[in-house]
Amino acid sequence: MPLLSPHRDPMGTAIRDFFTKGSAKPLRVLSTMFDTDVLPVSTLFRTVEEMNRMEQVALNRAEGRVLDVGAGAGCHTLPLQERGLHVTAIDISPLSVETMQQRGVIDARQEDFFTMQPDVTFDTILMLMNGTGIVGTLDNLPLLFDRLDVLLAPGGQLLVDSSDLRYVFEDEEGNFYPEDFDNYYGEVDYQMVYGKVRGERFNWLYVDFPRLQSCAEMKGYRAELLCKGDNFDYLACIKRK
Repeated sequence: MPLLSPHRDPMGTAIRDFFTKGSAKPLRVLSTMFDTDVLPVSTLFRTVEEMNRMEQVALNRAEGRVLDVGAGAGCHTLPLQERGLHVTAIDISPLSVETMQQRGVIDARQEDFFTMQPDVTFDTILMLMNGTGIVGTLDNLPLLFDRLDVLLAPGGQLLVDSSDLRYVFEDEEGNFYPEDFDNYYGEVDYQMVYGKVRGERFNWLYVDFPRLQSCAEMKGYRAELLCKGDNFDYLACIKRK
């Protein structure tokens, strides 16, 4: 996903407002596949105690030099910093990065995961809140592992979560017909709108664990299922074989 400008940064604007004013307008999430949803901006500022079990497991397993991808307001970065870990927090949103810096994130950068060229590698790469989403489509999933080849230190780990959207499309009897879809059923399009700030439409990938595991194997990695959430979501750990 390309870097955003401040004028096309609805999530960053919402994050800045919530941090500076203590409240924010509704952050609307539009999709051609689903009804309009609203993302509560306060959830982007939640504490570790307010996070779900998968996030807590991921934070507990993080070690060494950490890259927090799509860090948002820094809710995952800050507790890791407090543990003494060196965390590089990246986001394509300039206003999110600015807010993270104001909140005390030491190393916050406006970077695209797929193009960044750091001078170090990372022991832990953290991709939470449906971290596979930034890949966009199933065909692009191998690109995730190409980036791990560059960014992951020897013996390092990727901690990533996603969901199997199959349940959304099952009928009342629990039947599911993937052949009814032109593309993989986990490929979703989104657009975020905050007040008068309208972002570009983007693709977002939810991928079931067997497909993630298969792609990992094909690219020379192994994927371990660490835990499952309450809504067909899961946390995985990916390491080189």
